[in-house]
Amino acid sequence: MQPLFSRLLRRSPLLRHHHLLNPNPNPNLSHLHLLRSISSSSVPDSDIRKYAGYFVLLLGCGAATYYSFPFPADAKHKRAQIFKYAPLPDDLHTVSNWSGTHEVATRVFLQPESISDLEKVVKEANEKKQRIRPVGSGLSPNGIGLSRLGMVNLALMDKVLEVNKEAKTVRVQAGIRVSQLVDALKEHGLTLQNFASIREQQIGGIVQVGAHGTGAKLPPIDEQVISMKIVTPAKGTIEVSKEKNPELFYLARCGLGALGVVAEVTLQCVERHELMEHTFVSNADEIKKNHKKWLGENKHIKYLWIPYTDTVVVVKCNPFSKWKSPKLTSKYTKDEAIQHVRNLYQESLAKYRVEPAADEPNINELSFTELRDKLIALDPLNKDHVMQVNKAEAEYWKKSEGYRVGWSDEILGFDCGGQQWVSETCFPTGSLAKPNMKDLEYIEELMKLIEKEDVPAPAPIEQRWTARSKSPMSIASSPHEDDIFSWVGIIMYLPTMDVRQRKDITEEFFHYRHLTQSTLWDHYSAFEHWAKIEVPKDKEELSELQDRLRKRFPVDAFNKARKELDPNRILSNAKLDKLFPLLESPQ
Repeated sequence: MQPLFSRLLRRSPLLRHHHLLNPNPNPNLSHLHLLRSISSSSVPDSDIRKYAGYFVLLLGCGAATYYSFPFPADAKHKRAQIFKYAPLPDDLHTVSNWSGTHEVATRVFLQPESISDLEKVVKEANEKKQRIRPVGSGLSPNGIGLSRLGMVNLALMDKVLEVNKEAKTVRVQAGIRVSQLVDALKEHGLTLQNFASIREQQIGGIVQVGAHGTGAKLPPIDEQVISMKIVTPAKGTIEVSKEKNPELFYLARCGLGALGVVAEVTLQCVERHELMEHTFVSNADEIKKNHKKWLGENKHIKYLWIPYTDTVVVVKCNPFSKWKSPKLTSKYTKDEAIQHVRNLYQESLAKYRVEPAADEPNINELSFTELRDKLIALDPLNKDHVMQVNKAEAEYWKKSEGYRVGWSDEILGFDCGGQQWVSETCFPTGSLAKPNMKDLEYIEELMKLIEKEDVPAPAPIEQRWTARSKSPMSIASSPHEDDIFSWVGIIMYLPTMDVRQRKDITEEFFHYRHLTQSTLWDHYSAFEHWAKIEVPKDKEELSELQDRLRKRFPVDAFNKARKELDPNRILSNAKLDKLFPLLESPQ
């Protein structure tokens, strides 16, 4: 093996120059002879001193390493082994939200099977001051239910306890999923009044974060709650309703899991019914002309705005009448509606010189949202590329116009696409009798902001509406019965598992979110959905957020209830502690 210094010199321009002058160098030259050969040429003394210094430095580092980390006596007889990570402990549970944007590992993950088990779990945790944050299905985009210090999950408490067909009510354990409950209600001819986009949330979770569907006459889902049974650390199991402790009932109905573990919920249901969905493409001018009328006359309505286009997808859903049913067939088949998106994907693969993976599914078997994810993944932060994908989406919706009929729980679902960052804000927009059009002004400013700042904003920007909620911690809370609220969600997809690419998308999304926050939120009194609010890392920004929340919500009353029901804050987590700081720390 060549000496280190000799190898170092062979990499230098000086040594290459020396070989050019001496085409038959003697490989057995000593270092001294080599240095003399170099010094006899036109090489400056400063260069000789520099490389001699390198040699001394390397020699010193080698000596220091040897004496600091001496080899054992038998080292030369041992075989080298590949480094291995220590295995994770068997009792370590990793819990991630659906989009993989928030994840924690904990040794405390409890799943009681009955209310008596839950009562024991909460009592023991309170005595030990062990945190057990209530976590539902873990779907919240901001991971509001996650805590590395410990969690309690009610997935094993998922029973329907009682159905009152005459009163149209159902009492359930809080761990039951929406999809399970809807299936169980079918035989009784009942269903839930409204639905969010997906069905996998636990009932306890969907209520506690104030989730919502759409329809200006329909309130958020917490308004469907008639009574609750909550297990509290300090006062045991409490049953609350409009009649029993109404103040706590309304506060705990959207209590963010901080006032007690919701064990049982009684919900007001409605008769099972079919809806007719009408999907069509419009534009901003047309919507301005019809918006007030559409809000009032449609049971469910939402707009899907597509950035960098003049396309707005309108989706209306109303009770189905066999006597007033239009032609249900669409102009295009599903294959015809999506074919141009397939073509764009094939062209983009060639453009970006990407070879499909060996296990790549057949392109003809992919849904539109799956194709969109694959398209965006090719260049997710290139505005021009995203614009092209958005235009393809606009064309897809134009070819998908038409009607369909189905049960309400089937029709009101929405394929949100793959993993994504999302920020959804809610703000007042007048009353049902007098909409103030602030909802459309908000969108108009948002679209201008996107284009001005060259944001690679994918579609859709989803806009929905609800009536008010009487729960004071609801984002849509209001004392006025006729008030309506608009909900607007911005997104950026995470269509790849590449760590660097996900990091870049995350940074761009938070820049996008910050632009909307600084430009729109205060002007429109907009607040983020509790399941989507992100806590700022900057102390000044966090302080400003805390002040904003205090002006909008009864934070003092909420914190007072937390102190009374959970004095050791075992049901809290870092996110809640930062959003709603208590003056006194737990003992």
